[in-house]
Amino acid sequence: MTLAPLPLPEWGAPTPTASGQLLLRRAPGAVEVAFNRPDKHNSFTDEMYGGLLELGSELATDASVRAVVVRGAGGRAFAAGNDIASFSDFSDGTFGVAYEAKVRRVLDDWHALPQVTIAAVDGICVGGGLAVATLCDLRVATPSSRFGYPIARTLGNALSAPFVLRCAEVFGDSLTREMILASRLVGAERAYTVGALVSVVGSEELEAEVWGLVDGVRRAAPLTISTTKEQLRAGAVGHDPVADDRRLDAAYGSADFREGVRAFLAKEKPTFTGS
Repeated sequence: MTLAPLPLPEWGAPTPTASGQLLLRRAPGAVEVAFNRPDKHNSFTDEMYGGLLELGSELATDASVRAVVVRGAGGRAFAAGNDIASFSDFSDGTFGVAYEAKVRRVLDDWHALPQVTIAAVDGICVGGGLAVATLCDLRVATPSSRFGYPIARTLGNALSAPFVLRCAEVFGDSLTREMILASRLVGAERAYTVGALVSVVGSEELEAEVWGLVDGVRRAAPLTISTTKEQLRAGAVGHDPVADDRRLDAAYGSADFREGVRAFLAKEKPTFTGS
């Protein structure tokens, strides 16, 4: 028997948080959070991380919410990672280790949410934006969307191991290596062919596609959802956080990282020396 789709619900009025850099909307059984810095390709700030941490704490115990949708405002980007200006004060690698620990805390809580999380990607999805998208349970995207971690060509820093490993789980080992080692962005159709996306739809169809997924989640047995999410998390490949912090310290403490930040802010191409 085929269940008739429910009509698309109407979102409530947006509630700004994190100084307006996050917009929250609610509908029956669902919450949407939009990254709202379109002039900066929705790059993340400390306030946004704080807002996401607070929202995650609230959702962790809210059984009335079955699905959480994440998107970027403006139609050009889902999110383009951290605001690079915040890296300019990093004087040694310990700052990078602390930064990655903060991001891991926020995204670990996000990954552990009992709700089904859905990333609706329309545009650029790179760096921290890709970390958020890969840690969601499901992803849909528009044809113009692009995915990647071009840090080796831009900043010269490194990613926490959990983000690299999660990317490999979602996009596959080969494509993850291409994204990071060759600094290539991956198009939506290619991401779909490797199973990283549920679907690729036009921008005008994105809302209906998202709500089709939300509709399925709202009809599903909550225990099935929660049990499956726990099983998937438990099966994730582990890592040694002490060894990973040593690697992060070296990357963020390098002259190349300082050069990458300087060149990015100056709108120049960086010159990396391996030091």
